[in-house]
Amino acid sequence: MQQMFQNKWSVIGIAIFCSALWGSAFPVLKISNQELQMPANDPIAQIVFAGIRFLLAGIMILCLIFISNRKLLFVKRSQFMILILLGFIQTAVQYFFFYNGLEKVSGMQGSVLSSSGTFLTVLLAHFYYKNDQIDVKKAIGLTAGFAGIILVNWGQQFSFSFQWTGEGYMIMSGLTSAVATILAKELARDIHPFTLTGWQLSIGAFCLLLIGLPKYQDEMITFTPFGFALLLYAALLSATAFALWYSILKYNKAGEISIYKFLTPVSGAVLSAMFIPGERFNLYIILALSLVAVGILAVNYHGAKGSLGTLKQQ
Repeated sequence: MQQMFQNKWSVIGIAIFCSALWGSAFPVLKISNQELQMPANDPIAQIVFAGIRFLLAGIMILCLIFISNRKLLFVKRSQFMILILLGFIQTAVQYFFFYNGLEKVSGMQGSVLSSSGTFLTVLLAHFYYKNDQIDVKKAIGLTAGFAGIILVNWGQQFSFSFQWTGEGYMIMSGLTSAVATILAKELARDIHPFTLTGWQLSIGAFCLLLIGLPKYQDEMITFTPFGFALLLYAALLSATAFALWYSILKYNKAGEISIYKFLTPVSGAVLSAMFIPGERFNLYIILALSLVAVGILAVNYHGAKGSLGTLKQQ
């Protein structure tokens, strides 16, 4: 299993798969808001929905661990404190900012600002790890990836106004995501990635529900069979993506792996065009995919002697 998370092509495939799963969350959340009839600009409904989603995701992972190897469910007291910290930052804080910030910005702004986590992760890795520095290839990859994010949304209205509860929250979401990525790699070395995923999702969900449930009213979310199916899918994608992402993050460089998150908003736009009425494929999406591909190739090109598969744990 460890060899799979270090092999060049399997790492690339897993990273792309995780990014595509996270990208699918954009249309799923848009459709869920309509199907579940959640009030517009209502942070409590969003927080409760996010809490239920991540609690289900955490339970899925913990049940899988219980069935396969229940010994992994138990961690040391010091490790559990790490799980609490990561759950609070990665799930509770990040998605508090994300769900509430997304309500105040346009679709283009949301997609562009959500990619700030990728930049910040690469920058933090540059200063934290001596073997994960920003070089010319990484700079090209970042530039091309960000250009792709802008292009994929170019046809929508873009406002350069700034409000803390909108653009500010989205940037804070990216910052907390970047910090959690470094913390997960640095502090959770001895914790199994699936154990890390299950507990941090569950703990973060508990924090969200602790905030939202006291102010929640029954009419805020109207569940339907289709709405419940969307909730289950959202939970499943979170459980799968986070478990696989933490697995490859454990054995590879944070800066190089994080570059693949540029695919998240691009895949979100592609899937939105496929499933949401009124959104279509266009030249900007095609160009954006091309730029993101160039960025990924630039970051991972090591010449004839280089290989992503030989990376060692930092």
